[in-house]
Amino acid sequence: MRWEGRSLTVEDPSALPGLGRLAGLVRTVRTPEFAGVTFHEVHAKSALNRVPGGSPMPFAWTVNPYRGCTHACVYCFARQTHAYLEFDAGRDFDNQIVVKTNIGDVLRRELARPGWKREHVAMGTNTDPYQRAEGRYALMPGVVRALADSGTPFSILTKGTVLSRDLPVLATAHRSVPVGIGVSLALVDPELQATLEPGTPSPRARLDLVRRIRDAGLPCGVFVAPVLPHLTDTPEQIDALVAQLADAGATGVSGIGLHLRPGAREWFFAWLGRHHPDLVPEYERLYARGATLPAEYRRTLARRVADAARAHGVGSGAMLDAGNPVRGVPGQAEASFPVGSLPAGRNGPAPVEAEPLALF
Repeated sequence: MRWEGRSLTVEDPSALPGLGRLAGLVRTVRTPEFAGVTFHEVHAKSALNRVPGGSPMPFAWTVNPYRGCTHACVYCFARQTHAYLEFDAGRDFDNQIVVKTNIGDVLRRELARPGWKREHVAMGTNTDPYQRAEGRYALMPGVVRALADSGTPFSILTKGTVLSRDLPVLATAHRSVPVGIGVSLALVDPELQATLEPGTPSPRARLDLVRRIRDAGLPCGVFVAPVLPHLTDTPEQIDALVAQLADAGATGVSGIGLHLRPGAREWFFAWLGRHHPDLVPEYERLYARGATLPAEYRRTLARRVADAARAHGVGSGAMLDAGNPVRGVPGQAEASFPVGSLPAGRNGPAPVEAEPLALF
C-alpha cells in the first residue's frame, strides 16, 4: 500500500505524521487494553504486494495487514520501514501501529481479477499478522477466507498465539488450498524473552501453539530464529529447544542467526549495552562487515540445528538436507524454509542474496 496519490486538499492535523492530507481516511485510536499503543486505522488501496524480482523467496506476493508491531522484538528487520511513515525505527515501531481495516475486502477484489494466477501469497514476512492487535481487529479471518475462496495457496509466519482463534478457519482453508504455517521461536528462557521480545507470547505459549496447530491437522514448520551468538547458540541450548519442538509435533525446523540491518542494528546494540554489556565488543567484531554473521559461524550453526533435528526425529528439510528444494533463506545460504512452513509442493528458486524475512 502506498500513501501517495490519496491526498486531499485540506490538511488534517490529527492524521499520521506526514499524512495530514488523508482527512476522513485515517482514524487514531487509543484503548486501555493496549496501554501506550496508538492505532492508526487506514483504508488501503491495495492488499497484494509483489516481491521484488530477483528475490530468492519462494513466493511472489505478500499481504501485510499491519505496519509496526507490538511484539517489540528489539532485533526486528522491519523497524526501518517505519521511517517511511515519518515514525522512528525504535519505540514508534512498537507502539504506533498502522491498521489496514479494509484489507479483507480489498484483497478479495484483487483476487477476483481475471489476470490473477493463484500464486503463493505469504503473510508474516514483514510484521506479524497475529500480533496482539489482531485480537482487537480480527482482520485475518477475512484475509484467509478470501485466499481460500479464490483457490490461492498461502503461508503464515508468526510468533502470535492469536492464531489459535483462527484454527477452524485455517483448517477449512487447508481442505481447499495448500497452506503452510510457520512459527518463530529461538529461545526458551523467559527472562531473556521478557527483555528481547517483550510483547511476544512466552516460549511455553508458542510451544503450545505448535501443538494446537498440529492437533488441528495443519503443518507447522518452526524457524529457530534469530539465534543470538553467545546467548542462545550453544549445542545444549539448541538441542533442548529442538527436543521440545519435536515433542510439540513440529513438522520441520530451520535455524537462522541474528541479522542486523540498519534500524534494527542500533536498537539491538542499545539493548545489548543495557543487558549484556560484556558482549558488545564481540558483537561489534561479528558484525563489523555488515548485517550478516561470518560464514563460518553460519555453517557451525547450521550443523548444530541439523544435528539436533536428526537426533529428535524432526521432519527433514532442516538446514543441511540437500533434498529440501527451498534453500537459501536471504542472509544465510546454508538455511532453508522448514518443512510445513510453505504450501505443499512449493519449490523455491535458486538462492541469491536479498533482504531477509523481517520476523527473524
